[in-house]
Amino acid sequence: MTSEVTDKVRTRYAELVAGINDAQHRYYVDDAPTLSDAAYDQLMHELEALELEFPELVSQDSPTQRVGAGEWLGFAAVDHAERMLSLDNAFNDDQLAAWATRVERDAGAPVRYLCELKIDGLAVNLTYEKGRLTRGATRGDGRTGEDVTANVRRIKGIPHKLAGDNPPDLVEIRGEIYFPAQAFADLNAAQVEAGERTYVNPRNAASGSLRQKDPSITARRALELIVHGIGARTGFEPASQSDAYAQLKAWGLPTSPRWKVVDSLDEVKAYIAEYQAHRHDLEHDIDGVVVKVDDVAEQQKLGSTSRAPRWAIAFKYPPEEVNTKLLDIIVEVGRTGRATPAAVLDPVFVGGVTVARATLHNQREVARKGVKIGDTVVIRRAGDVIPEILGPVEALRDGSERDWSMPANCPSCGTTLAPAKEADVDLRCPNTRYCKAQLVERITYLGGRDGFDIEGMGTKAAIALVEDKVVTDEGDLFALDEKQLASSPFFLKKDGTLSTNAGKLLANLEKAKQQQLWRVLTSLSIRHVGPTAARALADHFNDVEKIATASVEQMSVVEDVGGTIAEAVREWFAEDWHREVVEKWRAAGVRMDQEPVADTGPKPLDGLTVVVTGTLEGFTRDEAAERLTALGAKVSGSVSKKTAFVVVGESAGSKLDKALSLGVPTLDEPGFTVLLEEGPEAAKAYSDARRENA
Repeated sequence: MTSEVTDKVRTRYAELVAGINDAQHRYYVDDAPTLSDAAYDQLMHELEALELEFPELVSQDSPTQRVGAGEWLGFAAVDHAERMLSLDNAFNDDQLAAWATRVERDAGAPVRYLCELKIDGLAVNLTYEKGRLTRGATRGDGRTGEDVTANVRRIKGIPHKLAGDNPPDLVEIRGEIYFPAQAFADLNAAQVEAGERTYVNPRNAASGSLRQKDPSITARRALELIVHGIGARTGFEPASQSDAYAQLKAWGLPTSPRWKVVDSLDEVKAYIAEYQAHRHDLEHDIDGVVVKVDDVAEQQKLGSTSRAPRWAIAFKYPPEEVNTKLLDIIVEVGRTGRATPAAVLDPVFVGGVTVARATLHNQREVARKGVKIGDTVVIRRAGDVIPEILGPVEALRDGSERDWSMPANCPSCGTTLAPAKEADVDLRCPNTRYCKAQLVERITYLGGRDGFDIEGMGTKAAIALVEDKVVTDEGDLFALDEKQLASSPFFLKKDGTLSTNAGKLLANLEKAKQQQLWRVLTSLSIRHVGPTAARALADHFNDVEKIATASVEQMSVVEDVGGTIAEAVREWFAEDWHREVVEKWRAAGVRMDQEPVADTGPKPLDGLTVVVTGTLEGFTRDEAAERLTALGAKVSGSVSKKTAFVVVGESAGSKLDKALSLGVPTLDEPGFTVLLEEGPEAAKAYSDARRENA
């Protein structure tokens, strides 16, 4: 006979399930554990005891019901039997027509086209052997992806066994895993209710949900799949793409009901126009239409380039534009004093995100765009990344709109704004030392990835430190103690004692004192000095004091520094209070020097520009950059024809596509190791071999 389940027991059970689920997510997914192993074990044992005593409480959400929960430590790399190619893009009718002309010329006759929607999701490759699902993998770099079989098996709608009596010996099924629009909205609502971070758009949600290290989390997400192609196959040779889709549907695989075979380019354009007009009426996001030659023999005749089939193209819809109200224009002051007008908008969903603010750059840009407060304005997400105001919809003005002009004074401290130099367009607040807005931004920046990288030193913490007068400037940070933090309510629990996060912040500040010299330099917020220039200065002078006393001429000769940066550094150290910040850090134990970089003559990667994209297993992004720069390479954030290599990790996106389109050699993580250990020639040979075997 079981015991009676009281409200107290139910409450405690819910707390345990929620607490352990959260701890597992933070440990396995976020790599940021919040519980010690002992505390975690204690909670799990308590949960198991409750479920033993009250079996009617056991829910599907319980961590005890997961197979292998907490043991999924990563995804193995697996090769696709046939490479997953990218698609070339067309952005207008002329480009689409040019592609169709080439296709029909090379095919030697008119062709039939299959049109289908380009779902904005995560590409996957499902391998079926003798009808059974044996592997699920992400696209990766097209040749090698991540083994997510355990997660794929938990997605409803993906059959573990193909229907029918005579399945092929082998078939690779290509498709797109996506979040339905309503399910995505529900997920974000649940995330908000649970106090978890929300996802930016359905594609990110699909990617994050499929890559959960605990497959049961994937199972609880409402992911769906639509298949759109085949790769390697044995025992299955369809005559056309449409025949293949019919067979895939017969096997029980989820195919789209919206694909269509047409006989002419005009019909292709009509299909594209129809779905562009109704893209928001669909259950999933799309970013265009894929057009394929339907006949498989003709596909084979047309062949492929090294990156894309010649028989298919993606027609991309233009970036989304929407109208919304410009409610106000405010001025934000950055860490170096730059005063930037920002548009406050009636929140609007555009390009996959809700936009409530957009930069207007400077007062000249506001005048150029001709916008007024109260205007209906056109918002575009340029490149699907940066919210941009295109201009006003003047026809909707009713006379209530008002002009905006740049204020004469800093909105934070009241100091008169002025250009740093006579020719500057940007205005700045010269009250660098006492302007609260600048101090908050400087503290936030030094806690960030390009600074000391201090967990817990974010915007909210910075505001609390400044507003509650815990610090007078950033120089006070590394001498903080519990008593000082306790003077700010932000760092206290409800009972008045110091919070756990406050203790962690103090520990992280102590740890940050031993950060590399270049991080110290970027954290000083010297104008124009970012990570690249900071590394160059650190490696040349090896000591903050030597940099402080160096002349402009001495600094100008350092590669990646030059005259403008040298002048800015010299001006910064000429300020007495800036030197006081450095001395406060030094007195608190912040490391101000480094071992001289050994001069071993030419380095193996001298003169090479390398881009790192995606997530690497064996290196953080900073570690990868440091290894490259130590060998003489320059690390860039953008791909161009001058790029020597693109190192491709998990979740690589547009940079990989650009590298492939420009013919820039790409390296997976083992190839990156070859570059570091054996040099560029061996790495180029490795990249070529991968491409030939793809």
